[in-house]
Amino acid sequence: MTLEQFVARFRQTMTAGRKPCVRRGDADLNPGMEGPSRLTPAAVLVPVVRRPAELTILLTRRTDHLADHAGQISFPGGRIEVNDPTPESAALREAQEEIGLPPERVRLLGRLEPYVTRTGFDVVPVVGVVEPPVELTLDPFEVAEAFEVPLSFLLDPANHQRHERAIADRVCQFHAMTHGDYYIWGATAGMLMNLYERMVER
Repeated sequence: MTLEQFVARFRQTMTAGRKPCVRRGDADLNPGMEGPSRLTPAAVLVPVVRRPAELTILLTRRTDHLADHAGQISFPGGRIEVNDPTPESAALREAQEEIGLPPERVRLLGRLEPYVTRTGFDVVPVVGVVEPPVELTLDPFEVAEAFEVPLSFLLDPANHQRHERAIADRVCQFHAMTHGDYYIWGATAGMLMNLYERMVER
């Protein structure tokens, strides 16, 4: 898929004829696991990188010492602060703080469905195109590594899995994708599945 095809397809899903945007989340695979009633607003950037050979998605691996989601694969992002006028501004700010991605190097395309996590975050995924070259500078406290996964791999149903594990005294299901040594699961994989559904929706 070329960048032009990706942008055209994504924008097609943003037209008025698309079904209303509804919240998705961890509870979709786990009925009854609704999480806290009071949700914390958050935003992440879903960076689509135009590489000469193919499009990729830029992801990060969180450091192992963090209190929340240590060592997990994630998108750049975090809480929406009071000074953030929009989820887009929050996603761009967090991406700059976490990996040194300049906001001016990102062309925003739109949002995916909000994603509600079992831990109480109401996350707005913001999709944007990144045009290399870009020199990343990682925040060593939060980010252990930044890496890219081919978009074609993430959009291939053969790579979509469902796993389960015991969390908080119950067995929970979640989406997962394994790319080399990287295990993408939970909310990040769930948001990637929402992107996949956008791309294949008829």
